[in-house]
Amino acid sequence: MKEESTYYVLKEKAVPEVLLKVVKAKRLLESGKCKSVAEAADHVGISRSSFYKYKEDIFPFHENAKGKTINLMIQLDDEPGLLSSVLKTVAKSGANILTIHQSIPVSGVASLTLSVEVLKETGDVSKMISNIEKVAGVHYVKILSRE
Repeated sequence: MKEESTYYVLKEKAVPEVLLKVVKAKRLLESGKCKSVAEAADHVGISRSSFYKYKEDIFPFHENAKGKTINLMIQLDDEPGLLSSVLKTVAKSGANILTIHQSIPVSGVASLTLSVEVLKETGDVSKMISNIEKVAGVHYVKILSRE
């Protein structure tokens, strides 16, 4: 019987260094900068066994996001133009906004649920989320789901 996979979305700072090095090694191989697993593993400072152990289990979030819908929860200050700034950030990344739902602000803070379609021309989804987090007045961005 096949075991079901469970997926988690983590910020880079929460991922063990060995897994981040596996991602770097995979990129080196895909780009052709390294010709073998041994060379790529040596270049990033991990063993070949570590590479093989994790290579199918770690990949950048954006690699599997194209053509998907990502649901985000954003907590932001209740300020004129702030929602517009967030939506412009999504638009600049080339993603398509499907739905927007903003709660009534409580104590000057609103919760926004945003469904975003990731298109083939959309840039790096991780960068888009990071750019949303950088908008002044945004408290946090949380990925609720990916469909």
